[in-house]
Amino acid sequence: MRRNIAVLASGSGTNAENIIRYFREKDSARVALVLTNRQNAFVLERAKRLGVPCVWFAKSDWESGELVLSTLREYEIDFVVLAGFLARVPDNILHAYPNKMINIHPSLLPKFGGKGMYGDRVHEAVIASGERESGITIHYTNEHYDEGGIICQQKCPVLPGDTPEELAQRIHRLEYEYYPKVIEGLV
Repeated sequence: MRRNIAVLASGSGTNAENIIRYFREKDSARVALVLTNRQNAFVLERAKRLGVPCVWFAKSDWESGELVLSTLREYEIDFVVLAGFLARVPDNILHAYPNKMINIHPSLLPKFGGKGMYGDRVHEAVIASGERESGITIHYTNEHYDEGGIICQQKCPVLPGDTPEELAQRIHRLEYEYYPKVIEGLV
């Protein structure tokens, strides 16, 4: 039976697009829905262009979670994937998807995680700290930012003189390669 995946994203949606494309030809699962908390998030355009239903919810809807949860149920979502989603997931949604909701973080957790640590902020902190490696962490989502059980980590070097943008490029390559494969293994 083909599983239905929902992708939650807040930004441009490159990871969401990569995941949608990956599952297009798979029998195991498909991206059936994209949800966002930002009305002007470019992920909405990407999803529409790829024929995936997408819905924007206002901040108040995310805080209560009821309308979001009913939409997930309406689309018969089996598994939830966070891909650059920059809001806290309400407890009622977390409890509806125990061990069926994952996130990707652009560092080797537990380092450089937590509220407010995303995107270039993470890469800047990694470089400023003098770390020699960084990477991605794919983990289960729980009530605390970036503290769910770790599923997978992949590493890349931090090179002398790296800019946050250069490090981000290596991180994105890891995300695009590994995130869809890990999702497929879990669904």
